[in-house]
Amino acid sequence: MTTVAAKPATMAQALQRAMRDAMAEDPSVHVLGEDVGTLGGVFRITDGLAKEFGEDRCTDTPLAEAGILGTAVGMAMYGLRPVVEMQFDAFAYPAFEQLISHVSKMRNRTGGSMGMPLVVRVPYGGGIGGVEHHSDSSEAYYMATPGLHVVTPATVEDAYGLLRAAIASDDPVVFLEPKRLYWSKAEWSPDAPTEVAPIGKAVVRRPGRSATLITYGPSVPVCLEAAEAAKAEGWDLEVVDLRSLVPFDDETVCASVRRTGRAVVVHESTGFGGPGGEIAARVTERCFHHLEAPVLRVAGFDIPYPPPMLEKHHLPGVDRVLDAVARLQWEAES
Repeated sequence: MTTVAAKPATMAQALQRAMRDAMAEDPSVHVLGEDVGTLGGVFRITDGLAKEFGEDRCTDTPLAEAGILGTAVGMAMYGLRPVVEMQFDAFAYPAFEQLISHVSKMRNRTGGSMGMPLVVRVPYGGGIGGVEHHSDSSEAYYMATPGLHVVTPATVEDAYGLLRAAIASDDPVVFLEPKRLYWSKAEWSPDAPTEVAPIGKAVVRRPGRSATLITYGPSVPVCLEAAEAAKAEGWDLEVVDLRSLVPFDDETVCASVRRTGRAVVVHESTGFGGPGGEIAARVTERCFHHLEAPVLRVAGFDIPYPPPMLEKHHLPGVDRVLDAVARLQWEAES
């Protein structure tokens, strides 16, 4: 096989390649969802799969999310590895009953004898000028459902590596794809993809000493930009990309917080009842004697997703992250 040199590739291309490679290697892998076939998906993530593998393996479905996921449950029970696409985050809500009642419980219900090798791809988050039902961040719902793995990439390399790992998993994975990063680019070779950490492992994207920014998905680039801007204030911020919300990597997160003594959790989901509450509690329980200040959260506001002209105020940005870091310093000095 001729190796193609690394060149700029988008996250969308890496995701498409991950499904293409998985389908080529394993005939049990099937893709299904609304418009995934002829159109190639609303974001073109499944572009070309129906032409290469046929409509029997890349299948357009009716607009019926509960039916799509219910069909996938049956496919998984009979030995296939379905990969379901939900066009937008909130479009998955009608499928919650299938997800909670069947997808998440099948292994436990059968005493471990039946896995559920099923991936639910969910484009999520804001930043593309969408409205409610097109820009939600619903990860807390999935995190609160035992039996599901919940992962979300922030880089081109992780988009490929995590999706391949999700498809290979014998347990169900909710694969959250940050829409605003679909067109982010990195040097990447599809024929020699970079090995990435497995599902369940967080990574330190930027080392630092003053405080830890704990984040994931679409907020990772925001936190990296904030960390660069913070240097002007004399703060050396560490950025931890969770990558996997379930399982949660306490080891990497707590090791970072114990080094820096301060932490801010950053995500687009709402603050009340959102992922940051769980993360802050875990950090506090495990790192209390190392903390110089309370764990703070920077999140989306506790409102339905706003109109596009207001989303820049709703989404956590660099200024809000730096404001939180400033509060950490002030509280530590008081």
